[in-house]
Amino acid sequence: MDVVPKWAEVTLVPLISLMLAAILSALVILAIGEDPVAAVKLMVNGALGSTYGWGYTLYYATNFLFTGLAVSVAFHAGLFNIGGEGQAMLGGLGVALACLLIPWPHWTIALVAATVAAGLFGAAWAAIPAFLQAKRGSHIVITTIMFNFIAAAVLNYVLVNLLRPAGSMDPATARFPEAVHLPTLHDIFATVGISFSKAAPANVTFLIAIVACVLVWLLLWRTWLGYEIRSYGKSEPAARYAGISPVAITMIAMLISGALAGMMAINNVMGEAERLVLNAVEGAGFIGIAVALMGRSHPFGVFLAAILFGFLYQGGAELALWTSIPRELIVVIQALVILFTGALDNMVRMPLERIFLMLRRGKA
Repeated sequence: MDVVPKWAEVTLVPLISLMLAAILSALVILAIGEDPVAAVKLMVNGALGSTYGWGYTLYYATNFLFTGLAVSVAFHAGLFNIGGEGQAMLGGLGVALACLLIPWPHWTIALVAATVAAGLFGAAWAAIPAFLQAKRGSHIVITTIMFNFIAAAVLNYVLVNLLRPAGSMDPATARFPEAVHLPTLHDIFATVGISFSKAAPANVTFLIAIVACVLVWLLLWRTWLGYEIRSYGKSEPAARYAGISPVAITMIAMLISGALAGMMAINNVMGEAERLVLNAVEGAGFIGIAVALMGRSHPFGVFLAAILFGFLYQGGAELALWTSIPRELIVVIQALVILFTGALDNMVRMPLERIFLMLRRGKA
């Protein structure tokens, strides 16, 4: 029986880890001669103090939701998918092709097609490392990292040589037709009389990301396939003994993971830029790893962690704009959050185990 209760595992451990990261971040801000309290106030006001700030926070969170879910699904199968960056790049290519090659009459139909295309392209890019792991024993971490670089090269070639409009110097596609532009949260809230910033890039994809969270939860904890994925991730020998195919689970889990990462492109390619540009992913694939770690690979935890990292991204941008604190400091804060919630997880868990063990002995 676990010493730390489930509620403490899900909430208390990440919360204490986050507090430790915040304290250390405050000391770093003090060391460079800035006021940490004022910095926190500016971050909160910039990220959460207006609908404009909320719009950017939710926009970033949407990206991290998809990549965090992608990493989580692979985690449950005992796989470490570091290829979310490349899978999201190829997902963007799928979105661009779906939006540019077919004259869709309305954004709702285009959204369905773009979602399918993004998922298929992301899954296809994840399928090759998955096959190499399942059949050849190639380590998934190495192959997915390699495929990130290959995806960047492929996308660069396609944008520069195949999809770039004539006369344009930018490595980007043409703008998507007006009919496929997604409604922003401003447009959605306006229908019910709620005022929301028109300049914020958050769009209907945020709602799709929430639906994806629910579907991943249903898949992992309410289906036989999810049970097999989690069983294989817990113990491969036991799963083999129970008749679960390692090859099938590895392929299926990575295909789902790649599809989720690819679907991130709906938000940044179709929803925000309304065209495919070379550096559209902007590191969200790697942030998804931190989001999955902090969220304990549970969809609800991933949702909360994605909101937190969205807050850090938008608040950090405001901090860099209005103070002398460099933008790189936010990377340091993110690294501290990852450090305490991931690598130093036992530093928090072990004292808690002792405390709960003492409480149980006291009741006995």
